[in-house]
Formats: sequence, structure tokens, C-alpha cells
Amino acid sequence: MRIAVVVFEGFDELDAIGPLEVLRNAATMGGGGLQVDLVALDGAAEVTGSHGLRVRPDGPLDPDRTDLLVVPGGGWNDRAPQGARAEAERGELPAAIAAAHEAGAVVATVCTGAMLATAAGLTRGRPAVTHHDAIEDLRAAGAEVVEARVVDDGDLVTAGGVTSGIDMALWLVERHFGAELADAVATEIEHPRHGEVWRATPGSPSGR
Repeated sequence: MRIAVVVFEGFDELDAIGPLEVLRNAATMGGGGLQVDLVALDGAAEVTGSHGLRVRPDGPLDPDRTDLLVVPGGGWNDRAPQGARAEAERGELPAAIAAAHEAGAVVATVCTGAMLATAAGLTRGRPAVTHHDAIEDLRAAGAEVVEARVVDDGDLVTAGGVTSGIDMALWLVERHFGAELADAVATEIEHPRHGEVWRATPGSPSGR
């Protein structure tokens, strides 16, 4: 399974690094065949987050070779010159998200990364969540807002603000590799799993 965590200028660091750490721990703790890369749309050698952290992506985003695409937010609510809102307006990243989804990837967003999925045309008429300050933007764009920490609608998984990305990543580990591995990763990083996972499947929602 090939997982890409995409970063862009002005991304929120914890939105991306939290899920990255969870997923890479899962890869080393029993997630056989799990490859987790930090990627940038244009293959940039270095990307700077909204709080000044500089990261060096592993390579460019390849929409045709991605099974799960994790999209962080950042900079949406304060209309920062760099961040999710700027990327949505530019259009290149939403186009790549749409291409990955069209090629079969599950798209998983953290915080206002949901607004990038919205710009990609993925949330209209579908259950989703985002950071509380962007909920009305998400609703106005046609999503069915669900009050849950994580919303799993199959090929679209969304999470609320910032730290909810850790719970989302743990849920994705559970969904694809089982609860035992997800709980083991949670124990390793000393993160008590909490918050409701709303699932568009029989038995939803699933509480934690």
C-alpha cells in the first residue's frame, strides 16, 4: 500500500507530521508492504510549514501511484498568503487530488485540508468535517457536515482540527490492518485514542 502525505508552502505541520509518524510506525510494527512518503506537488526540495518548520519531501506526488493520499490544511482560516486557501485558489493541488482520487486513491484530509478536497470536487453531497472555524465554508460548498472527530465515507476520510489527524491516521491503520496494530501504535506514541469515528457503513458511528 502506497501512502503519500502531501505538503505545500504554509501547510500546518502537525496536520502532516502527526499522521506521518503514526503511519510510519505502523509500517515498522507490522503493516506489511506499507510505504509512507512525504511528497510535494512539484517535487520541491524543501517546503516550509505555517509555523516555520522546514521539511525535505521524499519526492513528487504521483497521483497514479498513490493508494492513500493524506492532505493537511493550514492558513485557511486566517487567509494566509501561503497555505490551503492559497493552494485552493491556485488550483494545481486540487487538480492533483482529484486525479489521485480518480485513479483509485482514498483521500484523507486533516483540518482545513478538507477545503482542498472541496476544491477538488470531492465533498459536495458527502459527509465530511473540518476545523470548527471552517465548518460553514465546508457546508456552504455543499458537504453534509457531520459532528465527529473523524468521518469515514469510504474513499473520502476527513478529520477535524489539527490533532484529530492523529486519530484519523490510527483509524486508517485499524481500517486497513486491524485494531491490534492501531492500538499498538497508539500505545507506542502514548496517544489515548478518543473521539468518535463516524462511518458510512453498517454499524456507524464507531466510538472510541
